[in-house]
Amino acid sequence: MDAFLETVSTVFQALINAGAYVMLPIIITIIGLVFRMNIGKAFKSGITITCGFVGINLLVNLLKSAVSPAASAMVANFGLNLDVTDVGWGAISSVTWASPIVAFLVFEILGINILMLVLKLTKTMDVDIWNYHHMMIAGILVFFVTNNIVWALVATAFTAVMTLKFADWTSPLIEHFFGIPDVTLPTISYTSSIIIAAPLNWVIDRIPGLNKVNVSIRNVQKYLGIFGDPMMLGLILGCAMGALALMPVDQIFLTGVNVAAVMVLMPKMTAMFVEGLMPISDGAQKFTTKHFGGQSLSIGLDAAVVVGNPEVITTALIMIPVTIFLAFILPGNRMMPLADLSVVTFRVALVVALCRGNVFRSILISIPVMAAILYAGTFAAPYLTDLATSTGLSFDGQIASMAGPSLTQTAIVFWTCISENAIILVPVAVVIFVAVWFLVEKKIGMDKIEAYAAEYEEME
Repeated sequence: MDAFLETVSTVFQALINAGAYVMLPIIITIIGLVFRMNIGKAFKSGITITCGFVGINLLVNLLKSAVSPAASAMVANFGLNLDVTDVGWGAISSVTWASPIVAFLVFEILGINILMLVLKLTKTMDVDIWNYHHMMIAGILVFFVTNNIVWALVATAFTAVMTLKFADWTSPLIEHFFGIPDVTLPTISYTSSIIIAAPLNWVIDRIPGLNKVNVSIRNVQKYLGIFGDPMMLGLILGCAMGALALMPVDQIFLTGVNVAAVMVLMPKMTAMFVEGLMPISDGAQKFTTKHFGGQSLSIGLDAAVVVGNPEVITTALIMIPVTIFLAFILPGNRMMPLADLSVVTFRVALVVALCRGNVFRSILISIPVMAAILYAGTFAAPYLTDLATSTGLSFDGQIASMAGPSLTQTAIVFWTCISENAIILVPVAVVIFVAVWFLVEKKIGMDKIEAYAAEYEEME
């Protein structure tokens, strides 16, 4: 048995080490062939999608490299001296993939996705295997704390189902706001914010006066002219961030230019990505129409494809100093935001789409979203630190991240499954989620969500 697990673990590690750039064109080509596409056309789509994805990730990394020094400097300038350090999502990912039960959880997530597709309970076909660590970390932490594989499987299954459904429910926003059809984003660092953002957006819609405030890049352009252009806005925001960090003048300007470059180039990379995706999307729809009575099918991908949106970048750049300030003033918070400040874009992207580009409202909602992350990170820090230490990593003090158990969705599942009353709380949580499922799909209806998202195009 041990030899089998070791072999499976080795195979999975080889696939993960190969990386998305190697595996993505292969996976897309195979999907194209399943949908009865010509092999040449399927392979070309796979390469085009991968090239777009490479370009998007290069720009995301450029944004990170531009923002990280400024964010770190701001933390130092604030004089934060908290005892839980944000070490970044990469460390959490490596800890997740090092778990002895990782093979079981990968197969479990794949099985759940396939079963839900067959039963028409989801339209998301999640091919983003490299981000499975987001769905597995709750189960791995539960196993580490309880040493109970059953509870670990329950935690992972609950997380996976929630993620697939959140991806389904938010898919109209991907098509109408971000302009990427037939794609869902089952990345928890993206979907998790819906738990707080959706109710708050509903409340704000019903507050007279506040519901009329709409500050978007399109509105800004009307009043600022050339200075409201995404490129110029990126330059201004980047320079402002560098200035807040008290960086040298040349570094201030370099930060601004890098942010401006991301604002300009990201739509071009996204267009290439969509160009490669369209033949696969057409093939999928023809295949499902013929064999499954027209069942809708969407490809689940990394949320990196949307974080370059100008409103998302604008909101994230504003939220970075706000998050540092929150860490300073929130009572009971012990988490010092640091490494993951450069990926705040992922945490606010869905908020921005839900607010249809209204930066003012996006910031209002992002404040409690980020506050929840800080508190969840504080709660999970002792468990996460012990788990990381058990894999051979060493840190000075306790660690956290703005990923993993700090995300609201994962934190709820983790806390529920390690509670002394888990046998009661887990069924209660499942009932609540099923009630939300019924509310969204039966009472509200996906047609209304589609119409809400489509209003953004009418606003243009």
